[in-house]
Amino acid sequence: MTPHTIGILAGMGPRSTAPFVDLVVTECQKQYGARHVEDFPHMLIYSLPAPLSSNRPVDHQRAQRVVLEGLQRLESMGVDFIAMPCNSAHTYFQSLVASAGVPLLNMVNEGVGALDCFHRVMVCATPMTMASGLYQQGIAAAGKQCLPTDGVQSMVNELIAGIIAGVDRVRLRRLWNDIITVAVAQCADAILVACTELNALGNLQDERIAMADATVALARATVKKYLEGNRALRQAAI
Repeated sequence: MTPHTIGILAGMGPRSTAPFVDLVVTECQKQYGARHVEDFPHMLIYSLPAPLSSNRPVDHQRAQRVVLEGLQRLESMGVDFIAMPCNSAHTYFQSLVASAGVPLLNMVNEGVGALDCFHRVMVCATPMTMASGLYQQGIAAAGKQCLPTDGVQSMVNELIAGIIAGVDRVRLRRLWNDIITVAVAQCADAILVACTELNALGNLQDERIAMADATVALARATVKKYLEGNRALRQAAI
């Protein structure tokens, strides 16, 4: 029996790939006690520099075509399903799913599902993700309130651009602290981290406010899907 192979379409932005793969490895340890090298899943990782800039206008037709080509490339290599750790690319999710030949996990759904008992939520994401309305709609459908980001969006944009450009980490940490300060002032119950690039900062937790992370939620769903697929294979072989 050949175990399932995970496809990961990442690289949007470039510093988000390694943190996501590391989260998947950690989830393997948490969910099924992976310990030895051979315990971990087969993964095909495609780091795709798709034209989804957070600080420049996006040619949506071109961007969607590039992302779809990335999915198809992974499909051609025999993956069983794909995780796409890029919130902005989920703007095209419905079209991508319609064209994909293997299951594509929904990062937005997983991120909203990670909010648990939190009611007042501030989303930290790229302008493209915010403009899509996907998180706002999902949060509202879950009976929660998505707080306006007018007071923090410029800081979030600067933070994401700084991470990609390799700006001094101290400056980036100050920006993150300022974003948290605004969220606390708006009486948010939690911040939903909805940009994979932010994980390159390392630990985002802060004692002043709870954090939910769409990237962590997607990594958790990825390993869950992998285990479900392997169980189905074992049952079919009986």
